[in-house]
Amino acid sequence: MGVSSVLTLAAFMLPPGAASSTPTRTPGATSAPQVLHKPICQSRSSLCTDLADNPGDDYVGHDEPSVLFKSGVPGSANDITYTITLPKDPAVQPTASGATGTTWNFQLRPTFWFGLTLCDTESAPEFTKTCTPDSDANNLVGTDPAAPDYIGKHPGNAFMELQFYAPGYVPQFEGFGCTAHQYCAAMTIDSLTQNSNTGAGNNPDCNNFILGGIEPINWAYITKGGHSQAPANPLFTGMFDDPNLSAVNPDVHKDLLMNPGGRIRIHMHDTRAGLRIDLNDLSTHRNGSMTASVANGFGHVLYQPDSPTCNVAPYAFHPEYSTANPRGNTWSAHTYNVAMSDEIGHFENCLELDAEFNCAVPGSQDPGGLDEDDGNNFCVPGTDSTLVQINGCLSADEDFDGQSYRKDWPGTDPNVATDQAMHPSPLLFTSPLANAKTNYSTVAFEADLLRIEASDSQDNPPFCNRDTGANRVNPPNGAAFYPFFTTGASHGSCVWQQGGGFIPGTTNTFGGSSTTEFGPLLKTVYPAPGFTTVTRFNNFNSGDKANPCTVG
Repeated sequence: MGVSSVLTLAAFMLPPGAASSTPTRTPGATSAPQVLHKPICQSRSSLCTDLADNPGDDYVGHDEPSVLFKSGVPGSANDITYTITLPKDPAVQPTASGATGTTWNFQLRPTFWFGLTLCDTESAPEFTKTCTPDSDANNLVGTDPAAPDYIGKHPGNAFMELQFYAPGYVPQFEGFGCTAHQYCAAMTIDSLTQNSNTGAGNNPDCNNFILGGIEPINWAYITKGGHSQAPANPLFTGMFDDPNLSAVNPDVHKDLLMNPGGRIRIHMHDTRAGLRIDLNDLSTHRNGSMTASVANGFGHVLYQPDSPTCNVAPYAFHPEYSTANPRGNTWSAHTYNVAMSDEIGHFENCLELDAEFNCAVPGSQDPGGLDEDDGNNFCVPGTDSTLVQINGCLSADEDFDGQSYRKDWPGTDPNVATDQAMHPSPLLFTSPLANAKTNYSTVAFEADLLRIEASDSQDNPPFCNRDTGANRVNPPNGAAFYPFFTTGASHGSCVWQQGGGFIPGTTNTFGGSSTTEFGPLLKTVYPAPGFTTVTRFNNFNSGDKANPCTVG
């Protein structure tokens, strides 16, 4: 298993006005207990897109059960509309150990998101410096290196996630939230600065930047005025010894805040300036937006393997395709283009932290003692929380024993009253509409469990062989439960929901388990060094299905 670094940037990242804690974390302090040694995506503690393969065994572990939406309609990959209802938490707060009591959203997921593949001419495969936005001509998937459609000649791409963060716990960037009682959202864009055809990465100086490394991230909150808090590009946030976190810590005066239970209309669409996301809060009538534009400080890290310094250039990100049929990224574990996904497996209770902010006394998930994933990785004190004052460890759950993998989800208790008192309400979201009017004809369920069941990603043998698919399991080893998607109805429309099979009004459980829903192994072809291809079993995938939950 790859060595995982400690992600504790609290001496730099604690938001203004956050509570002090014991041990003490002071904003602007000169001596943090531990400082992040690797870029965020290589820390196992971040919300990044998992790679198909793992250079240096640095990181993997972003468990993302997903619904993929597919369509051959022009505009279905660059003009997309969803309507969602944000989950609400139980009235009673969770307990410190997690052995009994309620479960809140921040314990199940640090974020859920709606994603889209974008052009990035400085991202993998690094064969060409051109990418024509909004064009299916970009979708090169051939396996013959001599052919013009060879996958290794694919225009560079990045993956955008519109991430929503639940209220009530430790805020970004120390944790994953914004405020005590309201949601916020951010546009994040992950790229890969590696040449797929040679295996060569970018210059080492890029590893000195917090949002740099092999997978640099553009980051911008959805703001009320549509202007980014600060330049969104990966280098603006700075180096470990000289951070500038004005772009990535929430600013409640600028960012769009949304109430639990609120209905939000999401519109993703291309503009001349770049991909724009509009959020229309149908409950409060407040609005926010963000455009991946040069004006908002978006940029791509230049792929310059021989440069002594890491450099960034202004760049407007646009959708890569016209239709939602292409599979999207050539470098990610997942195969999505237009997709909704949850990010689960990033919370375990901890009863006591030591002076280095590691877990000294684990919660109920580990009665036999500390595990690697909660003993020394990204633990935060409850006294830094905006509301729920319990300690938690937020690294990737490498033994699948946290709340994400227990019957702590909505719809997991057949007693509706008990279920609703103990668990959050479900996230509800419609299928997308293309061009605000046309349903997507096809869906597929996908979970990247095979990728995170490999020996570089988890602690519980037997490990998955991604060349053959041997030793794959769903649910993963250690999990008592794995959430799945069902359908129901809200405001006169079919909606997707996530959790168990007992959510009131459920109309389709797709077999009633993650095993039946996410289906068989999916073999995926990727470009590989030496102008060849490699196949990997990284996902369970249901295969394409007629969309059972259309809008209208």
